[in-house]
Amino acid sequence: MTPFAITGIQMHVGALQSNVDAMLHRIDIMMARFPWTQMALFSELAPHGPLDRFAQPFPNDDLSRFQDAARRYGIWLIPGSMFEKREDGRIFNTSVVINPEGEIVSKYSKMFPFKPYEQNIASGTEFCIFDVPDVGRFGLSICYDIWFPETTRHLTSQGVEVLLHPVLTGTTDREAELSIAKATAAQFQCYVFDVNGLAAGGVGRSLVVDPSATVLHQSAGQEDIFPIEIDLDQVRRQREVGLKGLGQVLKSFRDREADFPVYDRSSGANAYLHTLGPLRIPQKGDVAGVAASDPRTALGYNEDAATKPDNLYLYKGRSGTD
Repeated sequence: MTPFAITGIQMHVGALQSNVDAMLHRIDIMMARFPWTQMALFSELAPHGPLDRFAQPFPNDDLSRFQDAARRYGIWLIPGSMFEKREDGRIFNTSVVINPEGEIVSKYSKMFPFKPYEQNIASGTEFCIFDVPDVGRFGLSICYDIWFPETTRHLTSQGVEVLLHPVLTGTTDREAELSIAKATAAQFQCYVFDVNGLAAGGVGRSLVVDPSATVLHQSAGQEDIFPIEIDLDQVRRQREVGLKGLGQVLKSFRDREADFPVYDRSSGANAYLHTLGPLRIPQKGDVAGVAASDPRTALGYNEDAATKPDNLYLYKGRSGTD
């Protein structure tokens, strides 16, 4: 058995003031209650909230405070993410990984900002993979990244066994996101730690899933500090013999016969995607994706078929002809 204790922290996040003091306070509480914690994970944009006007350069004083806390308690710490403003003026949604010595050992910028709603946020291009000595390999993705399985495919193909996934989801698609987190754990035979915030930081419902897609913990809609001891040997065993002794999906992907031309941008295999409209926020009365505003056209109206009595109800919105 290779045990490792990770604590997720689901907390109230304010939008108009710093949350750093509150985060540090919760680290103190966590270590008083669960001193066996070895790694702590906060939600996306927990330190400064969801407004990019609070973006700041890296490194900064708040990161130094988190480094001090990690060093003081001897823990790995991922303090959610912050909006990072770079020298060229671009803003990224960036997370850091701090080791028990208080060193920033890795940095990750969200690859898939939630566009078109995060239109001003630039996309990262570098993956985050790091090893915890004598434990295992960890990877980091942020919120919307998990909707694109290619991100997790790359991480797990590099040996990642635990996906750390801070999110800020305060919208009605949280249920879909929870389903994706469970599916990700099964598809890629890894643990998934999906930590959401509250208030301006999300609707809560943080989730921890093991590599068999079994839910180890799910928070509700209140503050929650939840330590979970994982066993990395379970990942390694399952990757060799399959989920419940069945699907060995990583090995099946390795041994595949098929290539995927859709990933070659010059192949033309993604031609359909170019028929879709621009990535933009829907407007009132928006009929994008509907053939025309005329409901007859939307139902597949055909001039010849419309003359047939049996089809007239389609265009009158009735259950029969008259």
